Amino acid sequence: MAESIKTAVNAFYAEYSAYPSNASGKTDLVFLNLISTTNTNGQNYRGIAFLEVPPKFTNASGIVTPSGFCKNKAQSNFFVLIDTGGLGYVNPKSVSGTLANSNVASSVAVWALDPTDSAGKKAVGTFK
Repeated sequence: MAESIKTAVNAFYAEYSAYPSNASGKTDLVFLNLISTTNTNGQNYRGIAFLEVPPKFTNASGIVTPSGFCKNKAQSNFFVLIDTGGLGYVNPKSVSGTLANSNVASSVAVWALDPTDSAGKKAVGTFK
């Protein structure tokens, strides 16, 4: 799902020459509505659905990991970081402070914290 989200964000950029706004840094309900509906309000004024999200990846909080990914079948939002400044890299540690990764050479990074890493330093997503 992380790669699909990244592809949708890049397709949004290709269509509008601007990245979608994402103030929370997560795949919350606002992000879900912007990237995956034909609603013409806000930045997606042409009403293009850039991402089709299967029901197992959604709940009331937005786009989430599938049930069973985390312990106790809990679900969590993905993190999304976009290089809006044109630096050529993103720093995932700035969004999830416990993460070991910094300065990932990418315009868009999408990840969830690895549920098997109790320290929360390992990411599962579009970078290693």
